[in-house]
Amino acid sequence: MAKNKTQYICNACGADFPKWQGQCPACNEWNSLEESIELKTQHRYASIAKTTPNQKLSEIALEDFGRISTRIPEFDRVLGGGLVDAGVVLIGGDPGIGKSTLLLQTLANLSLDGIPVMYVSGEESAAQIALRAQRIDSDAPDLVVYPEIQLDKILYSLETEKPKVAVIDSIQTIYSDQLTSAPGSVAQVRECAAQLTRLAKSTGISLILVGHVTKEGNIAGPRVLEHIVDTVLYFEGDTQSSFRLVRAIKNRFGAVNELGVFAMTEKGLKGVNNPSALFLSQSSDAVPGACVLVTQEGSRPILVEIQALVDSSHIPNPRRLAVGLEQNRLAMLLAVMNRHAGISCFDQDVFLNAVGGVKISEPAADLAVLLAIQSSLKNKALPKDLVVFGEVGLAGEIRACPRGQERLREAAKLGFKKAIIPKANLPKGVQFDSMEIHAVERIEVALQLVRDF
Repeated sequence: MAKNKTQYICNACGADFPKWQGQCPACNEWNSLEESIELKTQHRYASIAKTTPNQKLSEIALEDFGRISTRIPEFDRVLGGGLVDAGVVLIGGDPGIGKSTLLLQTLANLSLDGIPVMYVSGEESAAQIALRAQRIDSDAPDLVVYPEIQLDKILYSLETEKPKVAVIDSIQTIYSDQLTSAPGSVAQVRECAAQLTRLAKSTGISLILVGHVTKEGNIAGPRVLEHIVDTVLYFEGDTQSSFRLVRAIKNRFGAVNELGVFAMTEKGLKGVNNPSALFLSQSSDAVPGACVLVTQEGSRPILVEIQALVDSSHIPNPRRLAVGLEQNRLAMLLAVMNRHAGISCFDQDVFLNAVGGVKISEPAADLAVLLAIQSSLKNKALPKDLVVFGEVGLAGEIRACPRGQERLREAAKLGFKKAIIPKANLPKGVQFDSMEIHAVERIEVALQLVRDF
């Protein structure tokens, strides 16, 4: 069989060349040539992508995908109910945050249920994996461990062993002999991920790929890596803290933006049943600058404490810093508060923090941010039993947020007695007798309301 040749394709104009060059002669872009395979003969795994007959939508049998429970409820929640047959999951996160630990626990649980599983490791030896399994007390004698980084050997082993679930730890350490570039390069990651995905789709193996991240926090390698897989999960959290967050960024078989909360213990990662307790203040007294927000992460409402600190600035340009929230949105909200409520912070430093390391991207946090800023500026604490949510527009109006009743129900369950919400979210036909609900339409009305508490 003739050896496949490599070619270099410009990612800007698409021109191809037999050798790498620093500058593309066609479009003059620098460092735009990427290595790829020029297939001269049929690859021995090309039969994986077989042509399937055309079908009308009405003729397709509606069958439920077989879900495989990992026996870790928080992980199942993020996956949309469990692993899916022939599904490919990509999970990324900072080094040491717990990716390998969580996946080893998952495979051990599945193995104890009698499901054939396989752990392919390109970073650890079999003895090191056994030591980690012993440390976290994951006893699974039937778990197959295969330390290897050569792609063809991994594909052959997966076809031979026929596991139901397999983990590749990690995709950046795998390499193909068809390419001359080093493991972890763009071409190697793209080619290895594509062939592993084809194998998973043709054999029904549920495949989990572990991905390294760059210093910016994105998964290393080409962006196409996230496109070809079915589910993309990100591990979040400070390695100095014992809590970890797993967030679904993409999921073809479930809801996106689902959040799983874990605690790192001596026996591995344990799911947290009530994550709201992590993000609320442990202080028994109300303090100025703190406001409790009911945010929505996927299908789960979570209570998070928003803290604001407003202090006199001693520099010409006051600082605007936000941790866990969007900094540009903070500047916009300060302008809205100045224009429509007459409260200015042009000579004040404003610091904002979402407690617990959670990242909040939904605009429902706007109202809580403004109330926390006013509380700190006036040095007057908000009621301890008050919860808030609502989006603030540039005209000063307070807009409705999705799933308002679910947010209120979660707050009432945790014992909160007062709520400030958008008027459009006022419950109709549903009674919240234990909660005093204030529905507002304008930002100035909401700020005046908390002054009267």
